[in-house]
This record gives sequence, structure tokens and C-alpha cells, in this order.
Amino acid sequence: MAVNIDTVYQRVLAAANKEQRGYVTPQEFNLFANQAQMDIFEQYFYDINQFGKMPGNDTTYSDMLDLLQEKVDVFERYRQTVTMSGSNGTLPTHYRMGELYFLKLGTYYEIEKIKQNEIHHLINSPLTTPTFSRPMYVRSQSTANGDNNIIVYPSSITEGVVCNYIARPVTAVWGYTVVNNQALYNSTTSTNFQLHQSEESELVMKILELAGISLKDPMLTQFASQEEAQNIQQENK
Repeated sequence: MAVNIDTVYQRVLAAANKEQRGYVTPQEFNLFANQAQMDIFEQYFYDINQFGKMPGNDTTYSDMLDLLQEKVDVFERYRQTVTMSGSNGTLPTHYRMGELYFLKLGTYYEIEKIKQNEIHHLINSPLTTPTFSRPMYVRSQSTANGDNNIIVYPSSITEGVVCNYIARPVTAVWGYTVVNNQALYNSTTSTNFQLHQSEESELVMKILELAGISLKDPMLTQFASQEEAQNIQQENK
């Protein structure tokens, strides 16, 4: 279940307006909200790496690695089509690319990722040259698609290429309608945070930190930082 963006905004406003610290406009909130969402999202992968090095536990609801994976699961996409033009492919828009596969006669063959400076040596060796059952690919640059282009080997592979990847969170938007010079929440033009519902408090604290910098209120930033540090300490106990 996603985090309701209006709930987060109202909590941010309540904290920012305490002791008349200032008002966070909808435009400012939307900018801060998406930066906060991406900060939390990116941290998942560092945390997964760190907790993956530690012993887990058998408690279903408190194993940190399981909890983190649950938060990432919603962003995982499997067997998505790679658009091919000859042996050149265009990857779907993604945050992190996973495995690529070639589907032939009902069997998926993983396509090995190779560095640009290695592929020609592999092609020219009879023992390592790419085949249908052992395909390879390299990333390539394109003016139109940036680094989303790939070249698949052998060049006879021109279809049936799919990929797994992690999608980027959708852009969160607090939509509103102006009535009597006041911005009122409009659910039809709003987009909720795509993060796990347990991240609601973390979103509020991170947005308050950013708001404190914008409002030049070190007390607000300090308050948010302390609350965030307390949450992190609790998670690491």
C-alpha cells in the first residue's frame, strides 16, 4: 500500500507551522517530496548490501533483509520486452537493470553482460564466441536513448529478448485547486508516494529537513534530523 501524499503534506505543514516557523508551498513540497522519496529509495540498495553481510533471523516480521526486499518488490519488473532493431536493442526506462534473457523455443537463455573492450576478443575466439545458448550483450550509447542501448551477440538474435529491472518510483504530486486564494487538495490530480506505507514518518522527516534549509530555519532542520537519527537507531537495535 502506497503512502498518501496529502497525509504527509498535512503532517509537514503541522510541524513547519509550529511556532510560526513558516509555510511550505505546494510547489516546494512537491520538489522536496520527490527528493525525499528518491533518497529513501536509493538507501534501500545500500542497506540490502549491508544487511546481506549479516546473519539473518528466523522471525518472519523482523528480519531486516526480508523487510527491505518487501519494500523493493513493488518496483521489480520481470521479463519485460526489449525493443530490437536487428541486433541492437533499446532497454525499457529503468532505475537498475537486472538480467537479460533470450527466449528460443520456450527456453530462456541468460544473456551475459560483457565489457566493450572484451567483446571483440570473445567473438574472435572459437571457444568463447557467443551462441544462441550462450548469448552476450554490451551497453552502447545513443543520442536518442542515452545509455539504454545494447548490442546483442550473436547478431542473428533480433527478437525474443526480455529483461528484469528495478523501476524508478513514480513522481509524487500533491495536486490542488485554488479556492479563495487557498490551495485545496485535489485527489484527481494527485499522485501518492509509491514507497511502502512504513516510510510515512521517514518521508515527513526528510521533507522537513529540506524545508528547514529552504526556510532558513536551523531549528526545523535539527528537529527533523534528530527524529530521523532516532528512527535509524531504533532500526539498528
